[in-house]
Amino acid sequence: MLGFLFPDDIIIVYMMVDFPKHFLWGAATSAYQVEGNNVNSDWWQWEIKAGLKEVSGQACRHYELYKEDFDLAKLLHHNAHRFSIEWSRIEPQEGKFSGEEIGHYYDVVCALRERNIEPIVTLHHFTNPHWLAGLGGWANRDAAVYFLRYVELLVRELSDKVRYWVTINEPMVYVYESYILGTWPPQEKSFLKASRVISNLLAAHINAYRVIHSIYKKKNLIPPYVGVASNMLAFVPCRMILRDKLAAYLRNRFFNFSFIEKALRNNSLDFIGVNYYTRNLVEVEKWRLKNLLLDVCVKNHHPLKKNSMGWDIYPEGLYQLLLSLKKYNMPVLILENGICTDDDNLRWDFISQHLSNINLAMQKGVNIAGYIYWSLIDNFEWDKGFKMRFGLIAVDYHTYKRTPRESAKKLSLVFKTGRID
Repeated sequence: MLGFLFPDDIIIVYMMVDFPKHFLWGAATSAYQVEGNNVNSDWWQWEIKAGLKEVSGQACRHYELYKEDFDLAKLLHHNAHRFSIEWSRIEPQEGKFSGEEIGHYYDVVCALRERNIEPIVTLHHFTNPHWLAGLGGWANRDAAVYFLRYVELLVRELSDKVRYWVTINEPMVYVYESYILGTWPPQEKSFLKASRVISNLLAAHINAYRVIHSIYKKKNLIPPYVGVASNMLAFVPCRMILRDKLAAYLRNRFFNFSFIEKALRNNSLDFIGVNYYTRNLVEVEKWRLKNLLLDVCVKNHHPLKKNSMGWDIYPEGLYQLLLSLKKYNMPVLILENGICTDDDNLRWDFISQHLSNINLAMQKGVNIAGYIYWSLIDNFEWDKGFKMRFGLIAVDYHTYKRTPRESAKKLSLVFKTGRID
């Protein structure tokens, strides 16, 4: 820490924040959001049925341009990259697997390895094969069995090139959007089905964890790291009254920690994956379960800067959540943290503030192994379309030209030096 004394006796303090030498630094994508033409996915069918203004179409053409994207990641000093595999490509029809598509993803992993970038592979990132949706999706009691069959085949093929596996991305977000709000396919609103889907996703993760470790053991490979990517929100009471405080507590326990704790009780986590974006300002109208679980402040009390989707920018919330994870004595991987905005200066402010809070949590003893920004390139943001710009690298959707933003270059220096000013 260096302090400089100015003539008016104001002391300006600059702090150098250092990260460990072997920290994982990188960015993330998900298959459906960037690849394009995932015609066998439930989302592909649903986009047309729902009449979305913007459909995924060719997305970012990452399926064919992945080497170009990885060259840029390497140029920007990334040493890790998180991506997902599209289940509907691997198993386009129930029980029929595509060797060609397995080969494609093997080539993707090899392309990362050739650039000395550590692959972090996600097996399920919101989308399902269309045939599974036709069988009731994750509400089907055999969904975990179908998932395990896909996982076992894929992991056998990729295990010699991959150490980090994320079984399921944001299970609670998937349930919330698809079975409580009814915004995403299958657009159902049922607490009963939501509970069933959570149970099936948990069973899928636990069984996948055991199968993945079993495969590595049989092949005499170094044990893998297997986890879940859990979206975490900073639940903050809008008013210091019992109703708001109780609702914030319940949401924190249910949304942020219930899935993690059940996985830990079943010895099925090697690390805790954290996706963090924003806070949830809790203001509850009535003493009803629905209100306690869903009501938020709509009057913009306690205003903060926001991203393009209206999410509050609240970096201290990540620090608080990381401290709450310390008790589990597990490595933590930040698997997503990012902002959609047309203001790249705001993007850099967001990144630097969150990195500072991550480092502060590390100084308090939280074992954090890496930081993965969301996202590497602009992408299809689900039902919001292409307007939400999350990428470190801008994508021109007319020419598909990639252009690294200034924030990407600033972050590149952090990745290179392990230091942020």
